[in-house]
Order: sequence, then structure tokens, then C-alpha cells
Amino acid sequence: MSGLSSLRETYESLNLEPKPIRPHILAAATVVFGDDYYAGRRETINLSGFVQLNKWPMPGFEHRVDEKGHAELETELISAPEVGIKGYSYELDDRIQVLSNPFLPNSGHVRQIVPGKNFPAEFYIRRFGILETSTLRLAHRNVIDIYGVVDSIPPYKKPLTGPYLGSPRGDGPFDVVQAPNVVRGTTLPEAWYPANDQNEPVGLTPTVFFAASAGPCMSMLVDPSMIMQVSLEGQIEVEYNGKTEVIELEGDYRKAAGTEILLFGPDKHDEGQGVLAQMARVAMVGHNEALGGRVMLRASWPRPSGGTLGDGTEDSLSRVRFPSELHIDAELELVTPHGNLYAARPAHVAGKLRDLEATGSELSMVGADAPLVTTDGTVKARLTGVRLAMRDAHVGETAAVNI
Repeated sequence: MSGLSSLRETYESLNLEPKPIRPHILAAATVVFGDDYYAGRRETINLSGFVQLNKWPMPGFEHRVDEKGHAELETELISAPEVGIKGYSYELDDRIQVLSNPFLPNSGHVRQIVPGKNFPAEFYIRRFGILETSTLRLAHRNVIDIYGVVDSIPPYKKPLTGPYLGSPRGDGPFDVVQAPNVVRGTTLPEAWYPANDQNEPVGLTPTVFFAASAGPCMSMLVDPSMIMQVSLEGQIEVEYNGKTEVIELEGDYRKAAGTEILLFGPDKHDEGQGVLAQMARVAMVGHNEALGGRVMLRASWPRPSGGTLGDGTEDSLSRVRFPSELHIDAELELVTPHGNLYAARPAHVAGKLRDLEATGSELSMVGADAPLVTTDGTVKARLTGVRLAMRDAHVGETAAVNI
């Protein structure tokens, strides 16, 4: 028995540093707008941002082993002006951001699932959030339990991999089966109400709901070398009812629109040399009468838009020589007033980045067009062209929510 006991792991063996984890985060939430959960306008919003996770062995956090041999370490998701996630809402035509409530503890743990074995481990956070737009500040009454299974600390998701075990099409409702190192809200739906100065919900009439599907308050941590937040303008060509519709689009990164591109140097992935690229968010809005009015081009949440920057031989991001080729297999979707359309295959977009500042660079679709289908696979249109021009950009190693 003593020999077996000596083989039992605890998180002390990881020699974690007594400092916070401050990673980039990719997230999604299915939001229902209005005071009626069943009749409200439903939208799945892609979000991303910057979080800080405090943990043992920082002061004030414990590591323990229970009577059955499960090791556990305490964590807390903190609140700060720059910490949170943001995205663009088509329904609101506004930036939306989710922050931690500074007046309530967003605490949790990493806990062994099998006694004496550090991983896989249960990751759990009791989440009290604040939701903000340019005109709203909302809070929820009950805690949202965030749960997932992780296989490392930090629990970074492998670059260019999706949040689900599979690639569902549509905005739900459907069952969610998350991948390892992806966490989600498990106590949903949850109503959000107007908040007072103490972030307390006021009244009995909600303004927003977080739904259980298809993005149930879901998130994953990634570790990019560089993050590009870029305003975009351009156009797409859509073949609809036998006619080519040219739709002018634009998106401002200050409204959490445009695009966010993540770059992963060779030290951040296990694919050998070269720099990987991911178009993590896209939100560009325009107008087309044939498609019903206001439309939005967005990136898929279930299917990551991945690609490369450079010639593939670089041993670090700093070795990329500019101008440099950027290639991305973009998984695109088109939001319209009459329902959403989903590209049945990726649209390959490519162009030259002048430098990492990106302003003035252009991306265009090359190769075959992509059928645009409904949730059940019915072809309604075809995406035949994409031309995007990069405008103002903010580039850095972090994407603070207050940018």
C-alpha cells in the first residue's frame, strides 16, 4: 500500500508559479433579447478577450487532498477594467461585453477526477457576470455554474481546434458536447436584469437571457503569440435566385466588429515550423434588399477558420518577412432577417500582410465558391466572392476589453 500511495499525484508536483494566469479567451453565448424567453430574438454571439485567473499557490488560495484522495486547488476569475470578453451583436447593432461582477466572488477549483491522478481534472467556476452595451448594464440573480474537463494548467486549447466534439450547423437549439479544455455554463437559461450601482439586479422584468444552446456561456483559453484586432470594409458576392448580389460590408474593431486574427508561432503549436493563423471573429454588416435588408457576415463558432502566415519555414513569429502571405480557410456564415445561412465548405481567402500592423492589406477569396445552406442543408445561395480591406488595427499580445 505504501508503494501505491507514493505514486499518487497532487498538484504540488506541477510546481505552479505563485502568479495569475492571464490568457486570451475565445467564447460564445446564445442570447435571447427581450422579456420573453420563448418569443425573444435569439442570436449566438462570438466573443473574445482577456481574462485573469488567480490560483493556488498565490496567497489566499488553498491546495488540499480530501479523505478519498482527490487533490484540489482553488481559483478565482477576477474583475478589472481591462478584463472581460467582447463581441458584436447583430440584433443590437452594438458591442456587447461580459465582465466579472467585482462585488461577488467568481471562485472555483481544479479537482482531480480520479484520486491521485492530476489529469483529466474538473474545472469549475461560480460565475457572477455583468453584461454591458452602449446603453445597457445588466446583472443576473442566480450563479452560473461553469464546468469543463481540462488536461493541463493552464488548460490551453490546441490552436485551430473547435469547441465541440463535432461540427453542428446552426444556432440551435441543439445538444452541446464540448471538447476537452472547453468550459460551459451548466445552469442555464439565466435571466439578466437592469443593474444598479452595486451591480444588483433590479425589478422583475428581464432584458436578456443566456440560453442553454448553442453557445451556452462557453469558453476556451488559447495562447497566441500576437492578436490583431482589425476594422474591415469590403464586399461579398452572393448568387441568389439566379442573380449575383454585390453586398458592401464594414465592421469597426472598436465596436468588437471587423475581425480578430490570432497568430501562433512555432513555440505555441505542435505542427513543426511556421506560423499558424486563426480568424477568430468576423462581424461585418451591410444591406441587401434581395436578402431581406440588413445582413452580417460572421465567422463560425463551431468550425474554426484556420490558416498560415509566412512561408512555413519560420522558427518564430519574429522571423516572418514582410510583406508576407496570409492564407485562411474561412468558415463563414451570413445572418439575414429571414434566417441564417451557413457556408457548406470553407472559403479560402488570401492576401499579403504589409506588416503586423495590417492597415492597408487586402484579403480576397480564391478558388471554388461555397454553397450557403440552411440548418437542414438546403442550398439557398452561393458565396462566389469575398474582398476585404484592412483599415484601423490594434495589434498586441493581449486584447483587453477596454480597447
